[in-house]
Amino acid sequence: MKLGIEVLAAAPNAAQAWGRCALLCNQASVTQSFKSSWDLLRDLLGSRLVAFFGPQHGFHATVQDNMIETGHAHAGPFGLPVFSLYSETREPKPEMLDGIDTIIVDLQIVGCRVYTFKYTIAGCLRIARKLGKRVVVLDRPNPLGGEAMEGRVLDAGARSFVGEYAIPLRHGLSVAESARFFNAEIGADLQVIPMESWNPAAYWGEYYKHWILTSPNLPTIDPVYAYPATVMLEGTNLSEGRGTGLPFQFVGAPYIKDGAQYASRVLDYYRSAGFYLRPAEFQPTSQKWAGEVCRGFQIHVLDPRQLHTFPLGLAIMRAAMDLAPQGFAWKQPPYEYDFVNLPIDLILGHLKAHDHMTTNFSLKDPFWAEGLTEFQKKTEKVLMYPRELKPMLAD
Repeated sequence: MKLGIEVLAAAPNAAQAWGRCALLCNQASVTQSFKSSWDLLRDLLGSRLVAFFGPQHGFHATVQDNMIETGHAHAGPFGLPVFSLYSETREPKPEMLDGIDTIIVDLQIVGCRVYTFKYTIAGCLRIARKLGKRVVVLDRPNPLGGEAMEGRVLDAGARSFVGEYAIPLRHGLSVAESARFFNAEIGADLQVIPMESWNPAAYWGEYYKHWILTSPNLPTIDPVYAYPATVMLEGTNLSEGRGTGLPFQFVGAPYIKDGAQYASRVLDYYRSAGFYLRPAEFQPTSQKWAGEVCRGFQIHVLDPRQLHTFPLGLAIMRAAMDLAPQGFAWKQPPYEYDFVNLPIDLILGHLKAHDHMTTNFSLKDPFWAEGLTEFQKKTEKVLMYPRELKPMLAD
């Protein structure tokens, strides 16, 4: 299998018409032999590579938390400027693109709607459409595979920087397919360099022994597999393991009195051979409940193919509500620059989502799968690798 950056390296003439270029990437943008994309593109483009853009968490993925902005750098690799697109701006300003003809994108996504890298790409498409620039996306795989989709499609009323377009929480698209989906509405000059021999049925671990962290709290592939479930906890006062050595794998809170009972209650709602909940205690050194002992469990991913993350995330929240109704609480705004709406509603994709968690809760509620059929039809025009996206629904 070849990544888009590797396909380009094998056919460099494809870049002849791109003119002067800026590269949107971070330190996880590497080839399978660990050569950085900026080094490879410097070799390929020479002096035509004139600037860089960096996404949330910084160009070197050093910044831990949401809503912690990173500054611009005047001397990045090769002494070129690095413009942060998680700063006072979320998309390139016109002056950042002076003298630039093409924005090249080489970012690794994690397959979940709320991960912001996709919307940074969308921002590049919007400004490119406005200024008459070109965007070239070097494709990379969806680490959660390219066949499964989970969770309701985003409702327009819940749009934010963790959800700009009508896609499910787990969407099944590659990087370039996501860009194509957004660009159907934006209409920019978009070119993609596809991967070669990517199997959409495959998960990350079937291709690679390594995972390079895309952000500090996704240091290995296991939290990536669990992320669409445990990122929901950012909308609650449950710890999702930030501030520990196992972010997005530890789950708990001081108000949970018995981790084994908590795990058992989660399994009352949803169980699968794809994971194991091991009762555990942990003490975050930062973030929620810093310095306090949290009781809960660690999620061990046994088989990502059988892990339905959406029902697992809902079950984790509902079980905490059942066992500790006086302790559990929804996190209040702000969340990713939305200062009005409940974060859980932005994450789940509808401003009434929290009501469905508290009233007549059921994993089989049609609300949780709303829009999937329409999304499936819309993606037929943007899919680059033959397959059919299929909903993963709770049994």
